[in-house]
Amino acid sequence: MCAHVTLTTLSSQRFTRGLLVACLLALLSACATTRPGIALPPMPGWDERQAVLGGMAEWSFKGRIAVKAGDEGFNGKFNWEQNRDDFYATVGGPLGIGTVRIEGDRGKIRLTDKDGVETEMLDPEAELYFRYGWTIPVTSLRFWALGIPDPGAPAKTEFDDDGLLTRLEQFGWVVTVSRYRDNSGQLMPRTLTATNPETRVRMVIDRWLFFER
Repeated sequence: MCAHVTLTTLSSQRFTRGLLVACLLALLSACATTRPGIALPPMPGWDERQAVLGGMAEWSFKGRIAVKAGDEGFNGKFNWEQNRDDFYATVGGPLGIGTVRIEGDRGKIRLTDKDGVETEMLDPEAELYFRYGWTIPVTSLRFWALGIPDPGAPAKTEFDDDGLLTRLEQFGWVVTVSRYRDNSGQLMPRTLTATNPETRVRMVIDRWLFFER
């Protein structure tokens, strides 16, 4: 009887510890998910806008994406998290693709498909097109989504009367920002479209978050 009580007690203690650990992890996850963002500083002109947004080390957005390439394409959710030069993006849609994860870490870009198979991509745009029949501008999207050009190459740019970017041409893509909305204290892209001869990508960004370094 004593042995039975001891084993039962130990089992109960292990279960309690396990439950506490699980609750703690869930709490930490919830805290990370609800991490508050910061307000962006003033950006009175185009040069200041490029400097501020291009210098933000950590930010994220959540939104929706529609991709069309010939007879292929989909509509789905699109989330992006940027941490300095690393990023983590998820693209979710129908047509059997499930949720695709694209990660950039230390200069390497990896794709994880719906089955959990991970592939390192040397040419992300070409490899996405080869695999799915559509692509997104993975390399430069971290800048274009912010409404600024990729600083890695020259770009043709057009602006509205308020000095906000409305159109740019870069790396064979044409990007148009058709709508801005107040977010984090400044006007940020709400709707943008990127097109090249094979693909049209339309994004609607529902929420921006910027964080302290």
